[in-house]
Order: sequence, then structure tokens, then C-alpha cells
Amino acid sequence: MVTFVAGLGYRAIAFGRLRRAVTRHHAADPYDVVYQFSNIETFGVPFGLTRSVPLVIHPETHMAGELRWLLAERSLGRRCEPWYRSLLVCSVFALRTFVQRTTIHQASLLICISGVFRDHLINDYRFPRGATLVVPNPVDIERFGEIKNGIGQPPTAVVIGRIAVRKGVEQIVALSHLLKERGLNVRLRIVGAHSQWSDYRPLLEDLEPTNTTYVGHLGSAEIPVELSRNDILIQASKYEPFGLTVAEALAAGTPVIATTEVGAIEGVSSSSVVATPVSDPEALADAAETMLERLRADGEGVRRTARADAQRLFSADVVCQRISEALEDLVASRRDGGL
Repeated sequence: MVTFVAGLGYRAIAFGRLRRAVTRHHAADPYDVVYQFSNIETFGVPFGLTRSVPLVIHPETHMAGELRWLLAERSLGRRCEPWYRSLLVCSVFALRTFVQRTTIHQASLLICISGVFRDHLINDYRFPRGATLVVPNPVDIERFGEIKNGIGQPPTAVVIGRIAVRKGVEQIVALSHLLKERGLNVRLRIVGAHSQWSDYRPLLEDLEPTNTTYVGHLGSAEIPVELSRNDILIQASKYEPFGLTVAEALAAGTPVIATTEVGAIEGVSSSSVVATPVSDPEALADAAETMLERLRADGEGVRRTARADAQRLFSADVVCQRISEALEDLVASRRDGGL
């Protein structure tokens, strides 16, 4: 809690320094465009600069979505965390939601990391669709070596992500029991730690112990190896603007089971992914059976298609080229308009 609160204070100090630095540089060599990655709040942009210089915001999440699931899962939160912690986090997120509804409209262009995320931003913040562009996050394809051959005995499915709100942790717990009830010989591996503001690890005490292992936190350098040793990645999130581990799994040649809220599955070939509804562990179990049948029938083909999807959608060259062209087009249109 101390880290969470202190972090907010340090961010405020950093934003003040950033505003002063941008002001100095703009005075010496005026900017053509301001590109802000990750955050929607524009505290680091000097006041008044966006009147003359177009602002592009490229967010990775939005507080209205985070707050929605904090409130929707309050009963789960009470099982895991003290009430005063949840109250503080909800209060901070509510304030940030209010600020974001205003600051997002300073942007001339909103780059959205998925179509489903764009829809949330439009619905929650009333941002005009015509000023948006969907560009997925990039993945370093070269981090991932040769794709896996064959299928494990028994097959293994890995869940990688924070053990926290809106990640569908309780759905994975239910899935572990369904797999046993159905007699489906699949091992589950759960990889991840909690976040500063949400800790759902107590829910993992209800996992089926005969088929599930909680690994805990792994460093980013260990993720390629983890993906290559498993047959399937499962992402059960209820809100997931993108889902980097999904894109990384595809780059590793690992097919994916994910909910329709996971932005990274957009545009992926149907053989590489099975999409399921949100909060439906039965559908997750069905998807596991479907994906295993595909792997047994043509595992090499499924894995090669997954890798090809990652290269087509998430390679750094493709993503950066699209963003670069969008920035150049925006600056050109503003100049043509007399600015």
C-alpha cells in the first residue's frame, strides 16, 4: 500500500519535470507532434501546447475499464484483500477515470491497441471514432526460437498473467476442476504474481491439486522458454485491451485459447486460436478439447500458422511503420489546414 501511494506522488513529481523539459525543447526546436505512449492523462504535456501542436495518445489501458471490474468483482476482492485497500484503489481509479474523460479529448489522434479496446474508449469516454486508429502492440519475434514439435504427454496449458482483478483467475480455478470431471488429461501451469493494487492469490487455494501447478513469478527472459515447453496458452481475462502474452505465445508457435475481450486475438487465423465468451469455464474446457484435437491432427501446421500470424500482425517493422505513417499523415493534414 505504501508503494502504491508513494508511486502516485513520484509520478506527480516526474510529470512536473517532464512538462518543464518539453517546454524547453519546444522553445529551442519546435515539435511537429507530441506522441504520448501508455497513459491517457496528459500531466506531462505543457499546458496550452496542444493548441498549436497535435497530440497523439497511445494508451495501454483505461481507468474506466479497470474500475468497472474492480466494482464488478468486489465479492472476490473481499475474499482476498482488506476492505480499506479496495476502497482506496477504487477511489484513486474513480478520480483517474474522471480526469481521463477530459484529457483524452485533447488528442487529435487516438492509437488503440485493439478494436475491442477502441470500442471501450469510445463508449466510456465518448471519443470520436473518426479520430482513432487500431494498431496492435509489437512483439520481438526473434526472442522466440524454433517452434515445438509434437505434443506433451500429458499435454500442458499455461496461464501467464497477473493474479489479479479482471484476469479471470476464478475461471481458471473452475477450469481446473472441470478438466478433472471430464477426464481430460491436461496439466495446467499458472505463471504470474499479484499487482501492487490487486492480489487474488488466495483464490488459487481452491485449484484442483492433481492437475494444476502454480509456478509464481517468472522474469521476462524466462517467458520464451515457458511458452515453448507448453502446448497451449489460456487467457481468460474479462477485460484485456491487448494481452502481450497472447501475442508472444503466437510468436513462439503456441496456439491460444482466449476470451473475446482479449484484443491480441483480433486478426489471428482461426486454426491458431479458439475464442470463448467471458466468464464461461465450460467454454474454456470445450476449447481445450478442440485445440488438443487440432494439435493431434496437425500440430506442426497449427504451430507454424501461429508463428506466421505473429509475424504478420505483431512484428516491430509492421507496427512501427503504421504508427510512423499515422504521425506523418496527421502532421501533414494539420499543415494543410494552415497550422
